[in-house]
Amino acid sequence: MLEVAGGDRIYWELCGNPKGKPAVVVHGGPGSGCQPWHRQLFDPRAYHVVLFDQRGCGRSLPHAGLPGTSLALNTTANLIADMELLRQHLQIERWLVLGGSWGSALALAYAELFAERVSELVLFGITTGRQEEFDWLFRGGIGRFFPEEWQRLRDALPERDRDGDIVAAYCRVLEHPDASVRDAAALAWCHWESVTPNWPPVPGLARRFRDREFALAFARIVTHYVRHNAWLGDGRILHDAARIADIRGILVNGRFDFQAPIANAWALHRRWPRSELVIVDDAGHAADHPGIAGELRRAIARFATV
Repeated sequence: MLEVAGGDRIYWELCGNPKGKPAVVVHGGPGSGCQPWHRQLFDPRAYHVVLFDQRGCGRSLPHAGLPGTSLALNTTANLIADMELLRQHLQIERWLVLGGSWGSALALAYAELFAERVSELVLFGITTGRQEEFDWLFRGGIGRFFPEEWQRLRDALPERDRDGDIVAAYCRVLEHPDASVRDAAALAWCHWESVTPNWPPVPGLARRFRDREFALAFARIVTHYVRHNAWLGDGRILHDAARIADIRGILVNGRFDFQAPIANAWALHRRWPRSELVIVDDAGHAADHPGIAGELRRAIARFATV
């Protein structure tokens, strides 16, 4: 555990070869936490891999699934600072940065501030933190493809909140003093999150959300970040792409990624000449799709000896 600004304690772990090439995994969500499959993307003989859980989730403390845990200091700027503090703590000079979904936006924001500390970037399910991306996924855009599920998400709110900003409404309900109200809101939010990762879509609640504490933490953190458009500044990541011009990168995106439409990756690729864009034609957003996972392994392997 690493103590960071504000008193949070960030869980981290190392795996692979201590003499291997350093790499860090930036998980998605925000609020998903690192998973065992992240390790499996790396050859443990070639890489020294750092995994960490971002503030409030996974094994980091205090956990956002516990009542009373404040999210006031859970911001993008602090997550970036946490990454840099962890790098310094581990005495790593430069590392490959792997990020997916929300983790791709966070990885890009980190790299644009600390380009000299990033050897390569491997990103998947690309997001860049623009307001249009948040609106697409969480304010009704994607609901055009999933109208029944979108209506169910709205109907789970108190009637007075159904016609306003759905993200702000869920932020309020997820802080309700009644645990049953909080849990019902988290379940409704996570049902919506379960609709869109896979292609073809898979019905029902994703397995990870069956854990009540995980679901509440995830819903709280996601809505907290989306409500503030992740503090990234609309379009700033794309605007500042010149800062990573000298970094090699590989972008992997499913053709049918509803959560992170391929146009995000295309816009980034056009502004970042040293990037390569790999499109997986039969995939959506889920990184456990064989095509996505295979391309990530190939990308990581390519950089193993660079």
